[in-house]
Amino acid sequence: MDFEKVLNEKIELINEGLKNYLKPKYPPLIYQAPRDRGFAGATRLRPLLLPGACEAVGGNPADALGFACAIEMIHTYTLIHDDLPAMDNDDFRRGKPTCHKAFSEDIAILAGDGLLNLGFETMLSEAVSRGDLKYTKAALTIGELCGVRGTIGGQVVDLLSEEKKADEETLLYIHKTKTAALIQAALKAGAVIGGADSETLSALDEIGYKMGIAFQIKDDILDITSTTEVLGKPVGSDDKNGKSTYVSVFGFERANEDYLRLSEEVCGLLEKFGEKGAFLCEYAKRLINRVN
Repeated sequence: MDFEKVLNEKIELINEGLKNYLKPKYPPLIYQAPRDRGFAGATRLRPLLLPGACEAVGGNPADALGFACAIEMIHTYTLIHDDLPAMDNDDFRRGKPTCHKAFSEDIAILAGDGLLNLGFETMLSEAVSRGDLKYTKAALTIGELCGVRGTIGGQVVDLLSEEKKADEETLLYIHKTKTAALIQAALKAGAVIGGADSETLSALDEIGYKMGIAFQIKDDILDITSTTEVLGKPVGSDDKNGKSTYVSVFGFERANEDYLRLSEEVCGLLEKFGEKGAFLCEYAKRLINRVN
C-alpha cells in the first residue's frame, strides 16, 4: 500500500464532503467562520479514524463518509469553543488567529453551536435516508461520548481544576473525556457502520482510549518542548492558564514512558485486524511519531 497516496486521497474525500455540507447559504458568515478558522489546516484525525475502523472490521469505508464529516464538525466546534476567552483564551490555532479573534466572540460561539447541530443533522440524515438502525446506533455512540458524559463533562472538570494541582484520577478523567472520548467515538461509530460485533467494539473502545491518552500526553510534552512556529499555537499555554498536565502531575520522564508504552500497546492491538486494518495501523504509527 502506498500509504501517503491513500492518506491524501482519503483527506481529499473528507475535505470535499465538508465543502458540500458547508456550502454558503444565508447568512453566509455562519458558514464562513467555521470554514475559514475551524477547518483550515486540520489534520482530519478523527474523520480518518472513523472510515478506517469501518474498513478494519470488513465494512465499506465509503458508507462512513457522512459520519466522518460529522465528527469533524463536532470536533471543530469543541476547538472553537475551547479557544474562547471564557475557556482557554487562545489567540492562535494552526498558525492562524482563532475564530473569535478573526471574527468576534459572539460569532465564534454561534459558529460552534452551528457545527454541533450540523454534525448531528448530518448523521441523522444518513440514518433516515439509509433506513438502517446501525447508523442510528453510530450517531448515538458519538452523542454519548461528546456530551455531558464525554467532552462537555471533561471541559467542566478542566475549568474547575484551573489553578489547582489536579490529582491523578481527575487528570485522567479530563484526558479521557476531552481527548480520548472523540477518538473512541470515531473508532466505535465506524466499526458499528461496518457491522462489528460487541467484542470488536470493546477492543476498539480500548484502542481509542489508549490512543487518546497517548495523544494527549504527547500534546502535553510538546507544549513544553516545541515552538509556536512548529505547533501553530502558543507553547506554554497550559502553564499560563494554570492547567494541570500529564507532565506537571507525573513528571516528564514518567509522561514519556507512559506515552511510549501506550503507543506500543495501540499498535499491537491494531495489528490483530490484519490486512483490513493496515491503513488504521499505519495511521496510528504516524500519530505516535508526530511533532506537532
